[in-house]
Amino acid sequence: MLSSWRARLGWSAVRLLLTVVVVLGVFGLFLWGLGRDPIKAYQDTFRLNILNPRGLAGVLARMAPLLLTALGVAIPFRAGLINVGAEGQFMMGALLGTWAALNLEGLPMGLHLALVLLAGMVGGALWAAVPGVLRARGWVNETITTLLLNYLAPLVVGYFVFGPWRAPELAFYPQTPEYPASARLPLLFGTRLHLGFFLGLFFLLAYAYLINRSRWGLELRTVGGNAEAARRLGLPVERWILAAMMLGGALAGLAGVAEVAAIHTRLKLDISPGYGFMGFLVNWLAFANPLGILIMAFLIAFIASSGFTLQITQRLPYAAVNVLMALILFTVLAKPLAQRGKR
Repeated sequence: MLSSWRARLGWSAVRLLLTVVVVLGVFGLFLWGLGRDPIKAYQDTFRLNILNPRGLAGVLARMAPLLLTALGVAIPFRAGLINVGAEGQFMMGALLGTWAALNLEGLPMGLHLALVLLAGMVGGALWAAVPGVLRARGWVNETITTLLLNYLAPLVVGYFVFGPWRAPELAFYPQTPEYPASARLPLLFGTRLHLGFFLGLFFLLAYAYLINRSRWGLELRTVGGNAEAARRLGLPVERWILAAMMLGGALAGLAGVAEVAAIHTRLKLDISPGYGFMGFLVNWLAFANPLGILIMAFLIAFIASSGFTLQITQRLPYAAVNVLMALILFTVLAKPLAQRGKR
């Protein structure tokens, strides 16, 4: 059994590596067609974002929300659910975490920060509970509700940012007052790397263990594999659906509050460049595999960070990174289509 697991793990790593090689080759042709030197572009991005310590720290800082939002999609995915709402859950986690940061000031530093992070998880979980209940009751498909809630969450956040929580000294750029020092995640080594990255790694390891080695993971996968068979075995399928959605929402909410507490230090509307959607992409590319999530989160974070490098060294618009992400997605999607064509 262990050798079979290692074989699957090794094949997943090889498949991901081949995907990266193919995509980089195609993107290199894209750069060459624009009159750019692809070898020089790859050398610059690798040198500035991997070999440079500050650049690498920036990539890891971008990985933090991607790990957590990808897990927020992966847990429902294992239960047979498609959670497209990590972006909205990210925003609502940041919102409730901001409430705890601004209203619980005066508590000891460790306790205050813990409550801020916990509040962020509660915010994301409650936002995900709405589609979870609707899906468990069989009323509405969770793909539709989670997608639509993504557009409602910024409106809710905007109400507080433009209204009761607006900092009076920032009239031209609405945002909340700064988090107190006791509610901030510390930055490490004078860079943008923060403890949220290690929270992401911790929850990724916990997910890998629980999904593969625990009864909890077995039941969750059983519900996702065949809900009717799971129901006949006596598993509470409706409760598992709701639990999976809320757990996923909690991790996406943690990503939101960690991003504000570490990077922005105050809530505003542009705290996310689409981390929830990128987390969905990471999970889709990794097929909910823990190692795949780690690799793809690093790859997407590296690509996002490389956009600024391409702007400076190759004079390309930042949107070029979207072309690269799209190529990755199309390459992965081509695999099932190719297999279907062989049948």
